[in-house]
This record gives sequence, C-alpha cells and structure tokens, in this order.
Amino acid sequence: MSSVTYAPWSIEATNLPVHAQNPIHTDEGGRAAGFPAALVAGVTVYAYLCHLPLVTHGLAWVQHGGGEVRFKQPVFDLDYVAVRARMSDHETLVEAYTDSPRPRAVLRPTLNAGAALALRPGDDLDQVTIVADTPYGADYAVPAGDDLDICRSAGVVHPAVWPDLANDIMHKQLARGSWVHTRSIIRHHRAVAVGSEITIVPRVVERFFAHGERAIVDMHFMHNDDIVTSIEHEAIIDLSITD
Repeated sequence: MSSVTYAPWSIEATNLPVHAQNPIHTDEGGRAAGFPAALVAGVTVYAYLCHLPLVTHGLAWVQHGGGEVRFKQPVFDLDYVAVRARMSDHETLVEAYTDSPRPRAVLRPTLNAGAALALRPGDDLDQVTIVADTPYGADYAVPAGDDLDICRSAGVVHPAVWPDLANDIMHKQLARGSWVHTRSIIRHHRAVAVGSEITIVPRVVERFFAHGERAIVDMHFMHNDDIVTSIEHEAIIDLSITD
C-alpha cells in the first residue's frame, strides 16, 4: 500500500460507558492503574484508525484487507485525536495523535490479508456465538462520534467489531481485574452482512510477563463453515503482576 494517499482526519475521543466493564475505562479504575483518568478503549481508537482505510478503499478493505494495530500510549476522554498517515520503510502507517509528538496508536493497514491461518497449538477457550447487529453491526463507530456511512450503506459489519468481540473473550475468560489491549493482527476474509450469526473460536497460544501477565489468543470468527475474520489478539490480562 506504499502508493496510497490517505487524507488526514480528526475527532474528539469518546469514552463509551459500555466499556466500563473493564475498570480501567472508569476514572476510579484508571487512577488505580496509575493513570490520571479513564482510558478510552483501544477498540474505540481502532475505530478511529479505520476511518482512513475505509474512506480510501471502501468495502474492498472490509472484504479482504486488515492490518496490525499497536496501542502505544493511552487516549483519554475528550482528547482531540488527529489521525493521519505517513510512509515508513516503504509502508503506510496510520497513526493516532493527541497532544504528544509520539503516536498513541499505530495501524499498518493492508489491502490483501491473505487466507486465514490455522489456529496455532494452545489451550482452547469457550466458543461464543453472537448475532452481528447493534452494538456489533454496521453502526459500531457511531456512538464514538464517527458517522462515516460506508458500512451502514452496504449493510455490513464495521471492521472494529472484530477486535471488540475479541476483547470480550479476553475480559470474560482470561482477565483478572483491570486489563489492557496492546496489539492485534486483524485479517478480513470477507464482508459480513448485518444480522449474521457469528461463532468465535478462541485459543490461547502464548502467555508471558511484560509489565504484567500477557496472553496472546488466536481467534477465528465463523459464519456457517467460513472463516470471515481471523485475529491474533494480545492483552495484559493482569496489571497487578510486575516483572
């Protein structure tokens, strides 16, 4: 995607009440974890990063694109977030900035995610089945302030839904107290119509310690017998442990 031009975009960050199930997204929980206030959820920041490839590539990015996102520094409620792209080592980086010269989050987008990789060896978690509709539908980014209507016009699931569902797996099956989403590699294999039934197949493939206990989970998102999205999802699942 080295020849692609992305137009910059900006928005005021919104800390959504729905994410308060993770204490770090509340003022009290954020301060308990050493931050000055509640952290805006990484999936909300990811939704902001998605704006640029969606505008540039439209449904093609939803159908067979994706990328790797890394969350480097927190974004707080009402922060002014500037999303812009730059070239680095012949690849495009889409970055989210607030008042710091360093990016808060970085997306390396791709327009060709390739075929789904097999789940790596590890420990299976419980499978979960959901219906891909509000809040996991085409309008996912609207409560966070982004009213881009590409997904809504096509009636397909917004790409930020997949890491949010992955976070739900981490929160309910792995996390102990406050936890932090740090990184994801997201591969779209086809667009998914709103209202589709999706089964999430998760497997823990690695655990290690770095600023807390971390877990890496491979996940397949299945519609009927097809893998529609696959994710490698990393989070600090226990902030109370130091290394």
